[in-house]
Amino acid sequence: MSNLQARQFDLIAFDWDGTLFDSTKFIVRAIQKAVIDVGGKMPTDEQAAYVIGLSLQPALAYAAPDVPPSQYDLLGQRYRFYYTQHQNDIALFDGVIEMLLALKKKSHHLAVATGKSRRGLDDALNTVQLKGMFDTSRTADETAGKPSPLMLQELMSELGVSAQRTLMIGDTTHDLEMAQRASCASVGVSYGAHRHEHFEIWRPRYIAHSVEQLHTWLMTRG
Repeated sequence: MSNLQARQFDLIAFDWDGTLFDSTKFIVRAIQKAVIDVGGKMPTDEQAAYVIGLSLQPALAYAAPDVPPSQYDLLGQRYRFYYTQHQNDIALFDGVIEMLLALKKKSHHLAVATGKSRRGLDDALNTVQLKGMFDTSRTADETAGKPSPLMLQELMSELGVSAQRTLMIGDTTHDLEMAQRASCASVGVSYGAHRHEHFEIWRPRYIAHSVEQLHTWLMTRG
């Protein structure tokens, strides 16, 4: 049986933060400190984590409802300041590289669909171990942000893959809702930003509680 026949999905799209990159706690702290800096009430860990993956404007409106829109530019600047302080402390989850290499060996198309900016994603991908790993990517500042399906639709169109042959993997309800709205299958991971109890409404095929579990499922069901 060839790799093509053995695959259930031709395109596997990954969220970045909290799915491949172990960055959730740093993002939460950066959001909280930034909100305080502009005079807002500090969001809880859960409130700050909820906005991970969203594009900037909806994220700021949710995380800092008492901060006026006139302060959003400053809020974004303060967030980036705190995030970049720890940027070099953030790494891929253990096992991610091995999983991605195994998927490439099965000839899957691999893509990134993220709420990060293009600059932020390119900085993260600019490492030797990730060179050439992904076929393409979309960021929130170059298309519609999650949970709009447009990001996934553009990836599918670029690679010539149907929705039925596309799988979205993410750690937030925004990722899973995006997949459902794009008529794609999804898998949720519970080790990132959102509690997995909230995933079921979006009907993921599977919920992985570790990269190892995700790798195993993808090898047999992906």
